[in-house]
Amino acid sequence: MRLLPRSGPIPASSSSKPPPAANLGCFMCVKQTAGCAMTEGEMTPERFAALEPAFLHLEALVLNGIGEPLLNPGLEGFIRRARRSMPAAGWIGFQSNGLLLTDSRAFSLVEAGLDKICISIDAASPETFSKVREGGDLTAIDRAFAALTLARERCNRPEVEVGIEFVAMRSNLGELPAALSWAAQHGASFAIVTHVLPYDELHAVEAAYTSCTDEAIALFNDYKAEAERQGLDLSRCFEARWKYAKNPEEQRIINLVDAMKNEAKRRDIFIDLKKLLQLDRGKMEEVSAVFAEAEAVAREHGLELRLPEVTLRENRRCSFVEEGGAFVSWEGNISPCYFLWHRYSCFASNWQQQVQPKVFGNVEQRGILDIWNDPAFRAFRENVLAYDYPNCSSCSLAPCDYVQTEEFHQDCHIKEVPCGACLWCTGVFQCLR
Repeated sequence: MRLLPRSGPIPASSSSKPPPAANLGCFMCVKQTAGCAMTEGEMTPERFAALEPAFLHLEALVLNGIGEPLLNPGLEGFIRRARRSMPAAGWIGFQSNGLLLTDSRAFSLVEAGLDKICISIDAASPETFSKVREGGDLTAIDRAFAALTLARERCNRPEVEVGIEFVAMRSNLGELPAALSWAAQHGASFAIVTHVLPYDELHAVEAAYTSCTDEAIALFNDYKAEAERQGLDLSRCFEARWKYAKNPEEQRIINLVDAMKNEAKRRDIFIDLKKLLQLDRGKMEEVSAVFAEAEAVAREHGLELRLPEVTLRENRRCSFVEEGGAFVSWEGNISPCYFLWHRYSCFASNWQQQVQPKVFGNVEQRGILDIWNDPAFRAFRENVLAYDYPNCSSCSLAPCDYVQTEEFHQDCHIKEVPCGACLWCTGVFQCLR
């Protein structure tokens, strides 16, 4: 569960929906990966009640974890309890695959006070949909939308927002515009598109984002254009660098590369020259073209569309921390963000990375506001917002011993926040917020 605070020193985003068992086999889910050590369970009413002191200040309460929220029979009770305490302007929502959203369940959720629901639709064709979400059926999504439309009418709550989430991958990217059109025609008012987070090398080929930053690519393009103007080939830089006796052309290549590196250092841009030279420009253009078509479809249907970046964003922004977010696991553990709330392994930057959870307390042992205001948690958030940590995804030395370790202690900037290897702040991953 994610909590989003309205004002004051309180959490803004939290994850109270644990990883309850899922009712689909989605290959892009961390629970399907080898070695996943997540323990399944459901948040109890007692643990949820311990969060109540924060509700008065929340802008949003997102009842999500890793699993299907509708499998929790106490979901409506959680919504009612939070709705009684939250500000009128605060909203309660969650993401779902929609399979269990019958007429009666949709009615009970809307009647309880649900404000926003996001249905997962990762394809427009039944064939692709069933491949991405094993056991999934597009007709069930159709029924879910119809049930929500009926529930809004019966409860006289037309303001309840219904939207979709689309996980963009190489294998389903082309179906995004059609999926948006279908959703809009079935009553969706918003759509969230996110890139897939690869959990292993096998699925890394599905990633549709480019693992170089926008500013690094722009800088490289400038120097590549200058090299071409001078009749030089920058791809020969590594060969030329290691030659003892360089001819004039090779020395000019080295000089140009050194000038680029010096400018990157001056502008605080991390560059990995090998990655930049191997950049798949065709993939970038394909993704950009599909996103442009998606924007046109959204404009046509009046759909609020939130797209991810095509390349990593150099100027990172952690919306979880900046907006005052926190995650609450089903066990009651308080963590700062999506990246650090459970133990897992991922392949986001083309190398296997072990991620350890960062926990600042448990609501069964301390009050939620005491944990939020704890000096260690406050210091962590301040360090994140300073953004003085490395950009590991763009570093030619990564993975290094600082981040590729079972127990993170510090990074190469001597900072104790394990955020250098996180891609959430680069704009390629998104969620309901």
